[in-house]
Amino acid sequence: MRDNAPMIWNFAKMHGAGNDFVVIDGVRQAIALTPEIARALADRHFGIGADQILLVDNPLHPEADFRYRIFNADGSEVEHCGNGARCFVRFVHEQGLSKRNPLRAEICTGLITLHVDDNGDVSVAMGRTRFDPDAVGFDTKGLTSAVCGDDTSWTLPVAGHGDLHLSLVAISNPHAVQVVDDINTAPVGVVGPIIESHPRFAHRVNAGFMQVLDRHTIALRVYERGAGETLACGTGACAAAVAGIRRGLLESPVQVQMRGGELTITWDGDTPSMSGPATTVFTGQIDIIALTQSALTQSPNFKDAPQT
Repeated sequence: MRDNAPMIWNFAKMHGAGNDFVVIDGVRQAIALTPEIARALADRHFGIGADQILLVDNPLHPEADFRYRIFNADGSEVEHCGNGARCFVRFVHEQGLSKRNPLRAEICTGLITLHVDDNGDVSVAMGRTRFDPDAVGFDTKGLTSAVCGDDTSWTLPVAGHGDLHLSLVAISNPHAVQVVDDINTAPVGVVGPIIESHPRFAHRVNAGFMQVLDRHTIALRVYERGAGETLACGTGACAAAVAGIRRGLLESPVQVQMRGGELTITWDGDTPSMSGPATTVFTGQIDIIALTQSALTQSPNFKDAPQT
């Protein structure tokens, strides 16, 4: 990949367990990635199509190898993306930006460490977990809670769906995890968006639906903030595994089965580590001006302003 005309951008289409991304090299290209451009790139009918847009850039932190930014399909920028992190390190190596292994990446909440394993999977030290409501931006006023092992289950009444019992986990970005009897019949598409945009979550939230299969295995679906239900969610897998361990339902390591594939999560009581695949689908070039103009006139998804 080489520097091109200012508005012709090189990109790679990648996925981690089905969670798909457009990855852009901001080290060798001048990239001004706005919410509008992110939405146009992510549009599955008028753009390339992706759950998130990933921008690889020069670091600001002196101890980081690269800076790594994540934009949701709705154009909002978020703190962390585990599946994207694995694709990030694969992209950096494949594009010749660095041969370092492990790599340190700067995200907006700090540094993460990534390592390509001997089997080709990528492992990511995901950063410190937090469980207090303030870390998730959750307003608990007037709500009840119950102690579940080392965890706290918060009861959130939702009209038409009864009381939801949520575990709160922050891994840079916020998660609310609930245990369900059957992942296949769980109302992810109905209840997921209600939780994601519930007014008690100041910054919205990723809604996880977890079925415990045995003490080392769960099935998981996640309705992601700003992207909807995805085939896999790396931070969501970590949040669910950690919540299950704290509730006394699981033991580390935890195999997380999602619709797009499987991830392995280990937790030492502070920092979860995630291991799983990262795949390049294709590379290409795109005229950003033409794409954005087309999206403005044709795509119904482009009419709604992104939420932040």
